Amino acid sequence: MSIFDKFGKRKVCTASPQTTAINTFKNLYPSVVINPDLYSTLREAVPIIDTAIYKLVRLTGGFRVKTGNGKNQAGLDEFIKSISVNGTCQGLQQFIDIYFEQLLTYGTSAGEIITNGNEIHSLYNVPIRNISLKRSPEKFNEILVCRGDSIGGTPVKYQDLVMFSSLNPEAGSIMGTSILKGLPFVSSILMKIYNSIGQNWERAGNIRYAVTYNPGSDMLDRAYAKERATQIATEWANAMNGNSVKDFVAVGDVQIKVIGADNQILDSEIPVKQLLEQIVAKLSIPPFMLGISWSTTERMSSQQADALTTELTAYRRLLTPVIEKICNLYLRLCGNTSGVEVIWDDITLQDSVEQAKAELYKAQAKALGGEKID
Repeated sequence: MSIFDKFGKRKVCTASPQTTAINTFKNLYPSVVINPDLYSTLREAVPIIDTAIYKLVRLTGGFRVKTGNGKNQAGLDEFIKSISVNGTCQGLQQFIDIYFEQLLTYGTSAGEIITNGNEIHSLYNVPIRNISLKRSPEKFNEILVCRGDSIGGTPVKYQDLVMFSSLNPEAGSIMGTSILKGLPFVSSILMKIYNSIGQNWERAGNIRYAVTYNPGSDMLDRAYAKERATQIATEWANAMNGNSVKDFVAVGDVQIKVIGADNQILDSEIPVKQLLEQIVAKLSIPPFMLGISWSTTERMSSQQADALTTELTAYRRLLTPVIEKICNLYLRLCGNTSGVEVIWDDITLQDSVEQAKAELYKAQAKALGGEKID
């Protein structure tokens, strides 16, 4: 059946999946509010998580954008270099870095193109707590970005100027999944261990003494035991609190011991390493890039770098549509309807010499494969 009726008008398609659990009555799609406080606190509490996210942002690398027909290429290059971002910095690269950092942390990231008449004025990284998302009642596959200042959320007026991305969304969900998912429990145990270490060192490092006075069998000693104990306590306090080193002299049966000196502090190296292994595995960062000196081999490090390269390539596929949308809008405002191509910088995590050897071996193998066998 044709999608055009007899008058030549196009019919509106309102198809939606049959298996969705969302109420499919019009205007009843619920909005999803994002709560970023948990993951923000997690990054502040565990420095290695914060470091890993910044490492991923830096390792993703830079890019350049090429127009389809070469027209307005110089203007596009200047736009990418000098566009204002958040009113505090400039450059499309800076916008993408903040956008990607937010995407990794919360699983969902949003940005806005701010226009001034017929030109792009600046770019704005939207704080994730200021928005909510919901499906359009007219089109199931259209996601509306809403203001987070009202119940249910009010869709912003110009949806075409707003961008958002979801990282590894679950089936049927419009929200992404943070790479920190699953780490709050592991991190809570790690923080308990660190907190216990701090308390133990506060007790063991700042030594506490137990001064014990044992009265003799003489009746006179027993009668004045309280007064002598008070005098010993006063003299001991003066000896410990003074700015200079002082000697403590006592007469009688006086014993001085360090509190807690007989107790052994638990070895935390093995449990801390086990927890850090879980965190590093979730973040997909090789340990040596985070300053962790675990036993490894050169071949293992090379394989870890290869795995990280694959992860970075996947992240680039999420960021490419955002770059294309911004640059395409700039070109349309300049009267250029051609598309753009985003060219990412090469990821150089491997040794250049080893890469050159690999290319040489491939070329030699192709040459040998083309030779005739006698």
